[in-house]
Amino acid sequence: MNVPHYWYNINVDLLRPLPPPIDPYEADSRIALLMRILPSELLDQEFTPLRYVPIPEEIRELYERMGRPTPFKRAYGLERVLGNGVRIYYKFEGALPAGSHKLNTAIPQVYYAIKDNAKEVVTETGAGQWGLAVSLAAALLGVKATVFMTRNSYLNKTQRVLFMRTYGADVYPSPSELTKYGREAIKARPDHPGSLGLAITEAIDFTLMGEGRKYIPGSVLGFVVLHQTVIGQEVLQQMPEEPDLVIGCVGGGSNFSGFSFPMIGARLRNEGFEKTRFLAVESKAAPKLTSGRYTYDFPDTGGLLPMVKMLTLGHDYVPPPTHAAGLRYHGAAPSLSMLVKEGVVEARAYGQEEVMEAARLFARTEGIIPAPESAHAIKAAIDEARRMPKGSVIFFNLSGHGLLDVDAYGNTR
Repeated sequence: MNVPHYWYNINVDLLRPLPPPIDPYEADSRIALLMRILPSELLDQEFTPLRYVPIPEEIRELYERMGRPTPFKRAYGLERVLGNGVRIYYKFEGALPAGSHKLNTAIPQVYYAIKDNAKEVVTETGAGQWGLAVSLAAALLGVKATVFMTRNSYLNKTQRVLFMRTYGADVYPSPSELTKYGREAIKARPDHPGSLGLAITEAIDFTLMGEGRKYIPGSVLGFVVLHQTVIGQEVLQQMPEEPDLVIGCVGGGSNFSGFSFPMIGARLRNEGFEKTRFLAVESKAAPKLTSGRYTYDFPDTGGLLPMVKMLTLGHDYVPPPTHAAGLRYHGAAPSLSMLVKEGVVEARAYGQEEVMEAARLFARTEGIIPAPESAHAIKAAIDEARRMPKGSVIFFNLSGHGLLDVDAYGNTR
């Protein structure tokens, strides 16, 4: 099997057009700001009319060097423990060098930034999977990376900070003293744990401070979702049978969407998957899919980006610290939000302790230590398998390993 030649754009197949981004103010256009801070090709991809977007050969070669296609495996050990004849398969994105699916969009975003003559890429990160992926992609392609990491994760996930710096990146806790937004947050709350929304604002502000910088986001925006569909495009080639249920965890939505959208798109086009349910699983610490409002909101805390219509808890929401720091985001990708609102995708939220219990069971039956974020999908797969009839088939995306999440497994017995 080869690396796919195309990313898949679900916007072409949605039942109705996505509501467009809007400027909240007449002056100081946020949409114009995007043109300053983002690589130009990413903006073209955000609004492309193409269903299938060609993957440049240089990116395909890097995908292959880094380990794509990733394994699609049967969870035989977990099935034996559950013992009810449900077949469970998982896609293992943790096989990639940075340990998660995030490299799938880090590589093209850094590639396109260089095409625009960028000398430095700037971004945010929660648990550090995205920051680590950007750091690696920047090292491979020969540019500098600067990462703003939510403070709670910066203090607790020190291995990822170390390895980002090993790849040559500069890493700062957010809120930081480097930007006015960080300084204001620290002044208002000296023990601020950080949030992805605030880290995004700091990364954008820092990008605007210097020449030769481009901002690259880790989730939510359409081109990020687009790049992640390399996962689902591979699954279409790898799957031995059609699933009854497809599951993925959700922070901003790129992981779930990248895994499931090629299958959902086929369903929307009446080309299969008619019997398949799609389940997005989030953390109770940031339950935008199950408790949020579907409305226009800022993707970042400071309101520097255009407003998009999405399921959101409000851009000023500060989630409580949690092991699954990558899920601590206030909103969800507009395309995923629309599919949840229309009932194409179901949503569920779990608490931390029940998720980590499922993570430990998976580790002991399959041998892989899952990331706390990915363990939300494992928990849902276990719960669903226990009530589905014999012979049912479940797919889930194991979006990353947890070998660097020592804080999450510290109380394991």
